[in-house]
Amino acid sequence: MLEELLARQRSRAVGTIHRVMRVARVTGAPSWHKLPTWLGLANLIGLLESLRSENLHDTNSLDGAPAPEAANAPPVPVGAEARKWRTADGSHNDLARPTMGKAGTRFGRNFALHEIEAPARSSWLMPNPRVISEVLLARDRFVPATSLNVLAAAWIQFMTRDWFSHGTSSDAAPHEIPLLATDDWHERPMRVAPTRPDPTRCPFASGPPSFVNEVTHWWDASQIYGSDAARQQRLRAQAGGKLRLTADGHLLSDPGAGSVLTGFASPDTLWTPLALLHMLFAREHNAICDALQAAYPSWDDAALFEHARLINAALLAKIHMLEWSKALLTHPTVAAAMDGSWWGLFGERMKEKLGRLGESDARRGLAGGSQRHFGVPYAITEEFVAVYRMHSLLPDEFTLRALRDDRVHTQCGLRELIGTTGLRLLDTIGAPNLFYSFGVAHPGALRLHNYPNALRKLQRADGSLVDLATVDVLRDRERGVPRYTEFRRMLRLPVPRSFHELTDDAVWARELRAVYKRLDHVDLLPGMLAEPLPDGMAFGDTAFHIMILMAARRLNSDRFFTADFSEEVYSELGMQWIRENTLSSVLLRHFPALAPALAQVDNPFRPWKRVQMS
Repeated sequence: MLEELLARQRSRAVGTIHRVMRVARVTGAPSWHKLPTWLGLANLIGLLESLRSENLHDTNSLDGAPAPEAANAPPVPVGAEARKWRTADGSHNDLARPTMGKAGTRFGRNFALHEIEAPARSSWLMPNPRVISEVLLARDRFVPATSLNVLAAAWIQFMTRDWFSHGTSSDAAPHEIPLLATDDWHERPMRVAPTRPDPTRCPFASGPPSFVNEVTHWWDASQIYGSDAARQQRLRAQAGGKLRLTADGHLLSDPGAGSVLTGFASPDTLWTPLALLHMLFAREHNAICDALQAAYPSWDDAALFEHARLINAALLAKIHMLEWSKALLTHPTVAAAMDGSWWGLFGERMKEKLGRLGESDARRGLAGGSQRHFGVPYAITEEFVAVYRMHSLLPDEFTLRALRDDRVHTQCGLRELIGTTGLRLLDTIGAPNLFYSFGVAHPGALRLHNYPNALRKLQRADGSLVDLATVDVLRDRERGVPRYTEFRRMLRLPVPRSFHELTDDAVWARELRAVYKRLDHVDLLPGMLAEPLPDGMAFGDTAFHIMILMAARRLNSDRFFTADFSEEVYSELGMQWIRENTLSSVLLRHFPALAPALAQVDNPFRPWKRVQMS
């Protein structure tokens, strides 16, 4: 009787939401963030349907006819291992289309290919990206994001290492950027290595440029486990399913790369907080192996490793959606949307009690639903890469503290946290003190004039210097990412008609006009950093539209988050581990001394409690 009553209530609620969605689309109701929570949530559900219909595009069609949708195609014969577990390179996630999403396949697009212009090289320097770095992006003074801690900045870099890597070309001629006479850059002109060309592209194909992803497109923790079988074997201990770590639980040294051994090959982007997260979740993998071994003593090394990898990757996805996203996007409608995406519209308790609650995403949540691609083969998109340019989150200066009494251990700059000097801090200061230091410190706000200057003169592992702010602007142009106003038009968002409509800061409006002259020349990154922010949002509506589309898609398209997200594949213990754990529980399992700092902290990406000085 109770279950029948709940079912009728659910049906009425979902019916109301869908009616509101239809009305909102017809009448042009106010944006989601200006509506009460339930109306805003209905607006977001309708928005997601629209984005799925209009903003998923297959770059394989650049070589001719697009690949047919494989929903009804017969499965390709595959081995039992690929059918049951994730492959190292991401292949066979969709058994009917085994290469979809694997490492070495193309990035997709969120905009129709015929609307994306192949950028002329002459336009790549208009206006000069180094001038944009100097005048609009360079940090004048540090503007903190006081609702967050530095671990939130490290986390998104930890995630993007899993999702995408373009690579650079060492053979092609570098891009040359002319410099003003007053610029003190060490070389003239500034030289930037181009993105690695697409080796799969027909040389005579027309249309926008295409590039391939060096890592798997899936949300599969490839930053921990690697994107090819050889690297994965290097990472494994070959016993008990575990990953190789030192006796004291640290990452192994990788002398050839001048860094530590992780699933992500490039050492250039490794800094201390990022290394901590790599170490933490390598330890978590091994802890999962211990629990699985105790529960299923007959399992061999391979079964333990593959199950632990599935569990660890799903836990990372859950933490990202339910903790990181909700820390940056505190608007109540977004919080409800993130919970609904994972648990379903009626929450965790109801999903556990009554199962998947029907067929719609709103009822059941995305995790554990049906694998769907919405007519377009799954891939991370170039536009998704572009909106996750969040280097402004990184401070230039850090205070490293003692967990025991909050005393200052040392103060250092961002440059001292990057590379081998940053890795040494794990030994000299210790992981608990470092986690605490970054847990109580604020990152930077995602705003103009707040790009870390340390990254504007960053020394690479090979000794070369690079201005990442200049590179960020150049990369979007090189890859054919539309500029700000066109980007918004293609998302069906209101397009500003003047610089003063683009931003609510009158000084920024004048500066943007002085650099760009024309509104339609404003690049995506400066535009996003200048646009007004909805209440409770760390970034604006432009990036948010891409985020909600692709966040849902990374679950919808992945067999291991949909049809195979079950006890039969993950094990009963595995599903329980995912359900019951959070970032706080992971931190406390491996570093119990952090308990006083995490006490009464509802989200570990928000500032931790400062311990009392003795």
